[in-house]
Amino acid sequence: MANKVYPSYKAACMSGGPATNLLTGNVKALMVDTGAYTYDDADEFLADIPSGAVIATSGNLGGKSVSALAAFKSANARWDGVTGVSVEAVVLIIDTGSRASSRLVAYWDTGVTGLPVTPSGESFNGLPDSGGWFIL
Repeated sequence: MANKVYPSYKAACMSGGPATNLLTGNVKALMVDTGAYTYDDADEFLADIPSGAVIATSGNLGGKSVSALAAFKSANARWDGVTGVSVEAVVLIIDTGSRASSRLVAYWDTGVTGLPVTPSGESFNGLPDSGGWFIL
């Protein structure tokens, strides 16, 4: 699977759907086990990812901005004291506090420095590309 912005997120942005604002929303990054979750273009909310596939969740991303070219940027994501099975992907979400309404934004499993990894209690930093997490 190549890195991708979820089509449902793009559609929700274009139609004014809920939980789409990257600047005011609680944007978090998930460390995901692809042995327990397979990307699907039809996935829309966090409930579409089995809870056992989410190995770690970052805090809210800070320093968020959207450029004039629609690039989403932020400070690095951080996951502390991570343990569990192998992690092969990172998923960006807008967390509403409910798995049923927390929107899936983007998925990365290619070209992510440090992945795959089998965590054993260490901390990790998610480093967005110098151009930002993605361009919409």
